[in-house]
Amino acid sequence: MRRELTACLRTGRALRVPRARARSRGEGFITPQVMISERPAEAEDRAVPGHWEGDLILGLQSSAIGTLVERSSRFTMLLHLPPMAGQGPRVHNGPALAGHGAEAVRDAIATVITTLPEQLRRSLTWDQGAEMAEHARLRIGSGVQVYFCDPQSPWQRGTNENTNGLLRQYFPKGTDLSAHSPRHLQDVAGKLNGRPRKVLGWRTPAEAMAEFLDSQAV
Repeated sequence: MRRELTACLRTGRALRVPRARARSRGEGFITPQVMISERPAEAEDRAVPGHWEGDLILGLQSSAIGTLVERSSRFTMLLHLPPMAGQGPRVHNGPALAGHGAEAVRDAIATVITTLPEQLRRSLTWDQGAEMAEHARLRIGSGVQVYFCDPQSPWQRGTNENTNGLLRQYFPKGTDLSAHSPRHLQDVAGKLNGRPRKVLGWRTPAEAMAEFLDSQAV
């Protein structure tokens, strides 16, 4: 494909590049785990809202943004993870990750997910990164059960992976993600949630989520 045409694609590349996604984020620091094979069937077939997929998108200088995507509606919430003072560059293969350590990620998830009604806090599926070492406390504090993907299996969080690809339009690789304020993250999430999706019958994620909330209020 001509380079000029490739540059117009959303991904910026002509072919989809396979990724092992073993991001060396400290596998082995999370115990005990509840694996995705134990996740309720209602989450797999998207029949019931309230099942989320989560991840981090990473930037320069240990910067990161957390992403949460609801599987049924594709509704997206973004987590602001400010850098930790006095920390150096990100260190692989260790539990202490500047700016997005386990406690910071736990608190950020709890802050946003506890704003949702209980019926929208059924489960959260994440990969096996060390940033989720506080998953047990997250479950106790927020009421959301955390499930973990199998190693090197990003396709098990396909909705989140696709959303992260869309988000790279706003948060390019190789940039400092800590420069984005919580307000800006809300604005970007609003743009994604206001984008019609074919998979939703051309409804927006915001409309799909609103319809569910309206049905619960009846």
